[in-house]
Formats: sequence, C-alpha cells, structure tokens
Amino acid sequence: MTLNDGRSVPQLGFGVYHVPPEDTARVARTAFELGHRHVDTAQGYGNEAQVGQGLRESGVPREDVWITTKLDDGRHGDPRVALAESLERLGTDHVDLYLVHRPGDRDVETWRALIALRDEGLARSIGLSNFSRRQVRAVVGATGVVPAVHQIRANPRTPHRAMQAFHRRHGIATEAWGPLREGRLTTHPTARRVAERVGATPAQVLLRWHLERGLIAFPKTTSAARQAENLGCLGVTLSGKDLRAIDRMRRRP
Repeated sequence: MTLNDGRSVPQLGFGVYHVPPEDTARVARTAFELGHRHVDTAQGYGNEAQVGQGLRESGVPREDVWITTKLDDGRHGDPRVALAESLERLGTDHVDLYLVHRPGDRDVETWRALIALRDEGLARSIGLSNFSRRQVRAVVGATGVVPAVHQIRANPRTPHRAMQAFHRRHGIATEAWGPLREGRLTTHPTARRVAERVGATPAQVLLRWHLERGLIAFPKTTSAARQAENLGCLGVTLSGKDLRAIDRMRRRP
C-alpha cells in the first residue's frame, strides 16, 4: 500500500518481538526465503543484528525488503546516534521505516530529529508507535509533519476504530501489531466458521481481514510452517459477508 510520503510498503510482514536472538537469524532467513518482504524489529527487541544476518543469509537483495525498526524508550534524546547503531547492527545504510517506539517527555524534539533523519535518507519513512490521538496531534501541530505510519495493537477483537478513523482523516497508515492476539483469535468460532467456508485456515482469514480493512499487519511466529501459512492469506478471498462477520468479533464471544 502507498503511504502519505509516496512510498509503497508491503502490507503483510512478520514481526520478531520476543524472538530470542539465537533464533532470530533462522526465523528471518526462512521468512525471506518463503517470500516475506517486510520485517518489523526494534532496538528494544535486542535482535536487530540477527535480522540483518538472516537477510544476508537468505540471498534476497536488500532493496527488495522493507525493514522497520524503532527508537528505544531510553534514546529519545539521541535518535541520530541510536539509528546509527541500529544501521550498523542491521548491516544497512538506511531503514525503510523508523518509529518512535513509545511516547516520552520530549516527543516534539524527538520527532524533529526523525524528520531530519528522513530528510537525509537514513530513514526513508518515519512514524510513531503506541501514541494517543492527543500525542499524535501534538507532534503534528508543532512540526507540520504527519507520520507516515502509526503502529498500534489492532485486531478484530480490539480494532480501535476511533484511532483508525483518526488515522484515515489525517492520511496516516495503521500498522497492527498482535493481529492474531498471540494466536488466541484463531480458536474463535467465527474465524473457524469463515475459514471452513472459504477453504483456508483461521489465521489466514484473520490476516486477510486486516489487509482488506486497510491495515498493515505483521504476525509473529518462529515456525516455518506458520510463516508459510500466514503468507497464504494473500490467496484468500473473503466476501463482504465474511468481513462483516469478522468485524462483529469485537462484540461477540
């Protein structure tokens, strides 16, 4: 999908939150080999170097992959140095998306620093993560620069519709972390019913729902079989009735 800065991001990716560093290179390499082209990591995850290793081992060209990382909570005062450290660990001269992982006490100053990093090409796109609407308005109001992306926890059970509507009004793309709620949503009766009807798995129909609703999603798994299963959502077709049924998961057990 196209962001407000004109750049195109793969709408389905994979995350490496809580993936141990000793497993991350394998997980990333396998994901890239299977066809994933978008990875979401963070300085705070402690596995950026292994993401870079996995990419190199996969043989997939750097220019074919979208890499997102995030500014750690304790680094709001020096985003430039923090990003330089991330680039060294990842083994690249730029990231495709750099996010402020969480709000702090100097958000406007931090956002100005990210704008400068974007203008220099060190971070091709910039955004926020886990901010409130008030906090997003504050940084935009002070700088005039709208984030390309705001990453929040969003899924059919907790879609945060008011925040998504806010994003649409301001041209901000919504990234959904926890799209399957750590796998718990795959046991939901609605997900199972829709999956049986369309000949897919519950995870596939839930991820397809995210894509159809305009969300960028990156499920996390250390299993190669599940990585392949997640990619299979790209071949799933959901009817309007299916999408509305999944919409109603937010109200029904």
